Amino acid sequence: MTDQETTQETSPETAHQHTSEDAVAAIADTPATPPPSTHSRIKKTALAAILEGDLDNVSMDDDSFRSLFDTMLSKVKEDEMVHGKVISVTKDEILVDIGFKSLGIVPRAEFVGAETLTPGDGVDVFVEKIEDPEGRLILSRRRADFMKTWDDILKLHETQSVTPVRILRRIKGGMVVDLLGIEAFLPGSQIDVRPVRDFDSWVGRNLDVRVVKVNHPSENVVVSHKVLLEEQLTEQRGKILNLLEKGLVLEGVVKAISDFGVFVDLGGVDGLVHITDLSWGRVTHPSEVVSLDQQVKVVVLDYDPNRKRISLGMKQLTEHPWESIGERYAPGTKVSGKVVSLTDYGAFIEIEKGVEGLIHISEMSWTQHVKHPSQVVSLGQVVSAIVLSIDKADRKLALGMKQLEPDPWNDLTAKYPVSSVHKGVVRNLTNFGVFIELEPGVDGLVHISDLSWTKKIRHPGEFVKKGDVVDVIVLAIDNEHRRISLGHKQITENPWDIFENEFNVGMDTEGKIVRVIDKGVIVEMPQGVDGFVPVSQLSFAPVRTIADYFNVGDVLPLKVVEFDKEQKKIVLSVVELLRTKSADEIATYNVNHPVPNADKFTDGSAITPSIEDLESSESVEEE
Repeated sequence: MTDQETTQETSPETAHQHTSEDAVAAIADTPATPPPSTHSRIKKTALAAILEGDLDNVSMDDDSFRSLFDTMLSKVKEDEMVHGKVISVTKDEILVDIGFKSLGIVPRAEFVGAETLTPGDGVDVFVEKIEDPEGRLILSRRRADFMKTWDDILKLHETQSVTPVRILRRIKGGMVVDLLGIEAFLPGSQIDVRPVRDFDSWVGRNLDVRVVKVNHPSENVVVSHKVLLEEQLTEQRGKILNLLEKGLVLEGVVKAISDFGVFVDLGGVDGLVHITDLSWGRVTHPSEVVSLDQQVKVVVLDYDPNRKRISLGMKQLTEHPWESIGERYAPGTKVSGKVVSLTDYGAFIEIEKGVEGLIHISEMSWTQHVKHPSQVVSLGQVVSAIVLSIDKADRKLALGMKQLEPDPWNDLTAKYPVSSVHKGVVRNLTNFGVFIELEPGVDGLVHISDLSWTKKIRHPGEFVKKGDVVDVIVLAIDNEHRRISLGHKQITENPWDIFENEFNVGMDTEGKIVRVIDKGVIVEMPQGVDGFVPVSQLSFAPVRTIADYFNVGDVLPLKVVEFDKEQKKIVLSVVELLRTKSADEIATYNVNHPVPNADKFTDGSAITPSIEDLESSESVEEE
């Protein structure tokens, strides 16, 4: 049997025979040779030579064979790459001899161009399992190829060599690249020195990278393109830093935008353009002026070599608008602009970039009392105004809105002459009076003292409430200060001329308590006029706490003791009236108002004791 015949007949079932053949061949002293009588010299395998009796010494004891067999097996281990020889190629598998007790099996799908393999071809394979559940030796061609590439990758990592890759697809956190046929990870932060906006646009590109991390257990590889770019920029960064000085104009790319400014990449060196240095005009957010990746021109404002901080400016490249304002905004000129700021005292209007004017709250309306500019305008609103004054030195522009309309006060004197009577709506109440709206935008004030002839009003809310329609009379108009003084009580005649005759001093009357105060009580007398009863005139005995004995609504017998027409004041007394009354009437009053010790004085002609006497009598009584 020839070598070729033996090889072609080999199968998985007879694989162990091949191993035995190798063992025998290893112990043979001489190669197999045909006998001298043979006419043709044919090369034979060791097994064929034994079978044909051409070898004389083929004996070996068990211990020697076991030792030789173990030595051969010890050369093959799992998770190692070995060299073998193709024995057979089948439809699904390829049998490979690696010098083991049995042939190894490699899935045919793992070989690229398996159809070109022939028995006897040498191949590198990876030992995955010495023996699977079926007793087979499992080999891998794909794993062997990977291990070869893995060694190359380890060398790339060790030497930090540059190698090309191709970006295959995007995944979370970065990209998957093809590195020597193996998939590696390129983090998003390692693609470029600038933040990547569109990852999808990088798919399919070829890049030079460095292997920056290798994870042996999981066989993961991380690569970086950014490290190469940073190396290229290091030299450029040094040149830029050496050239930096105030006033230097450079070009850069907007790298990042924040609330406080813009970071500009000057070619490996970043500088900050503060929001206030973007434009001469008011900027709410930097994104209003620039966008990411935009090419911009900047000027160096300051450079701190110790902290490596570069302050840049953009507006400084253009002239300040106030320098060329000329006569565009002479007083009386009508302008329009956007409300950019509101303060307690007015609104700032931007009429062009870098030129703002102030509309003071006093210049917003001829007639309305503006307490805050938000009552008239709002942020972002475009309004028209008239230039009132301009100060180029201090860059101040005074504007007015009310000047767009005729001054209604010029016609108010004719429309609301003094002593004319009108109806108005109560719009606001204050401690000192009531504001009455005569017409939209035209208000007048009724002072608290001009609400009633007869009532003692502590607050206007006691007399009227918001929304009430009341009659008023014009008392005065102050065009200079734009004020209208109104009156309500003046609608009727002054009743104090009549009261002078009806309430003479010494006249008897009565009054209903309408308010209790510390010093006495306020009573409403006939004709609706209010009078005052001092606490000392409420009883013969001292009254320490008025509310304990006198209540609102009580009707008191009174005598007028003082009448002041000018001050519109009437002072009354219960005591003086009771002096003229009988003891029964005095007793009845004391029962209704049981002031302590008052019952001792039932004789109207009795002399009122002093307070000291009463206090003494109270003390004795208490004891």
